[in-house]
Amino acid sequence: MGLLTPLAVRLGSTSWLPRYLPQITAIDKTLQRTSGGRLTLLDIAGLPNLMLTVPGRRSGLPRSTPLLCVPREGSYLVAGSYFGGPVEPAWVGNLEAAGAGRLRFQRRTTPFTSRPLTGAERSAAWAELSLVWPNFALYARRTQREIKVFELTPVSGAA
Repeated sequence: MGLLTPLAVRLGSTSWLPRYLPQITAIDKTLQRTSGGRLTLLDIAGLPNLMLTVPGRRSGLPRSTPLLCVPREGSYLVAGSYFGGPVEPAWVGNLEAAGAGRLRFQRRTTPFTSRPLTGAERSAAWAELSLVWPNFALYARRTQREIKVFELTPVSGAA
């Protein structure tokens, strides 16, 4: 956690923030592109993050999305919260369709496989995610859908 993490958590809890998610994502992608992947908005906020790239389920074109993550030993957790919005983020459907892709974490890019977590596994992962980003509990209350949680596992021996 960084000095700006409490501010980020407070900002992330506001009800109007989901309306600006496309603009926030665009700014973050621009920041990452211009910094050569060295800086993200989540880095500034002191939060762990990755860039998820999976093929679009309709177009097949690579789609990249910056996400808050929880690094584990040998894998990463991500949640399709969309700030508690009523619909799932597009990356969730793309990830479910592809089951694999590339992720960039701390300037290292690697292929990965994914799996959705359910039941007790999801509950345990949700608790880990909520420790890093307390607003996940708020997002779960804001939406009627169950927020999907995924474990991303880098492919062994991949560079």
